[in-house]
Amino acid sequence: MGTVVLYSSVSVDGFVADDNDQPGPLFDWLTSGDVPLDGSGALRVSQTSHDYVRPYWDRVGVTVVGRHVFDLTDGWDGTPPSGIAHVVVVTHRPPPEGWNPDAPFHFVDGVEAAVARAQELAGDRIVEVAAGDVGGQALAAGLVDEVRMDVVPVVFGSGKRFFGSVDAQHLLEDPDVVLPGERVLHLRYRVRR
Repeated sequence: MGTVVLYSSVSVDGFVADDNDQPGPLFDWLTSGDVPLDGSGALRVSQTSHDYVRPYWDRVGVTVVGRHVFDLTDGWDGTPPSGIAHVVVVTHRPPPEGWNPDAPFHFVDGVEAAVARAQELAGDRIVEVAAGDVGGQALAAGLVDEVRMDVVPVVFGSGKRFFGSVDAQHLLEDPDVVLPGERVLHLRYRVRR
């Protein structure tokens, strides 16, 4: 089974979006560098960020998101983001009316079942769980192996929390990556078992 990683860009005070579900400047670091991060040409980062992020992205096989993120992105028009093979959507509702059943999206009820389905699909590749409520639920259920944060130098004050509504203590190991990029600090923690 591949590693399960809780991941997102995050404000210094721990938010992945503001109160209106807007990321504000959280993704500015992805478009303000000199080195292309993907084939689109739109994502350009510093060399340091490229050398850290690109190998990680290349190992991600499946992303797990909540229905809220799926709806906000209009399901990425049926094409998983960043070249990912599959997206597993945690939801209690069926796919949207008219949804293409051949799109590589899997609608699953419950975070445990979603991570299990994602691991089946990913094989030995990484299962990435989007930060927020679903990510917090996966952490609380003991399903997360690693936490990755791209910390952006902005304070939101309020909004959508990186760990969602987690209300219990979870110990992480000391960070094994602390890497400053341009307008971002890349951090990686293993979850203590």
